[in-house]
Amino acid sequence: MRIIGGLHSGKTIQVSKGMDVRPTTDFAKEGLFNILNNKIDFENLEVLDLFSGTGNIAFEFASRGAKVTCVDKNFECTKFISDTAKKLNLNINILKGDVFKFLKIHVQKYDLIFADPPFLLENIPEIHELVLQSNLVKENGWLIIEHGPTTKLTGLSSFFEQRKYGNVNFSFFAISKEEFN
Repeated sequence: MRIIGGLHSGKTIQVSKGMDVRPTTDFAKEGLFNILNNKIDFENLEVLDLFSGTGNIAFEFASRGAKVTCVDKNFECTKFISDTAKKLNLNINILKGDVFKFLKIHVQKYDLIFADPPFLLENIPEIHELVLQSNLVKENGWLIIEHGPTTKLTGLSSFFEQRKYGNVNFSFFAISKEEFN
C-alpha cells in the first residue's frame, strides 16, 4: 500500500498478511484523488472514513492535511491504523465499532464522508440514507461511497457522478442546504 500525495507522498506501508481486507487499489485511489485535487482544499478538511480497513484512504487524506476520523469494527484494522498514524504523525482519530450503529448515534458533521463497505454487503444504500438522516455532512460537503460493479446508487438523492476504475466504483453525492430542509 502506498501513499500517493501530500507530506508522505511515495511512502509504502506494509499491511499484515493476516488482515482480511480489500484495500482500494492504487489505480482507483489515484483516480479518486485526481478528482478531489481539483475540487477541494485538503488542509483542515474534516473527513469521516467508514469501513476504514487498512486506513489506505485515511492515510491519503491525512497526508494531505485533513483531520480524519476512522470507523471500523475489526480490532486488527483499528490497531493497524492507530499504530501507523502514530509512526507517521498523522491527524487520525480511530473508533472501533459497527458503522451502522455509529451512524445512528453520531452527531459531529464532516466536510467529506468516505465509505468503503465490503462489496458484497447487501445494505450499502443504507449508508447513504443514514448519513443524510443523521445530517452528518456539512453544507456543500460530499459523501463518496466505494462499491463494486453490481451495486447501483445512481437513483439516490444528491447523486451527481459515478466513476469506475476496474472493479472499483465511486459514487459521489453533493450535499447542499436544500437536502436539510
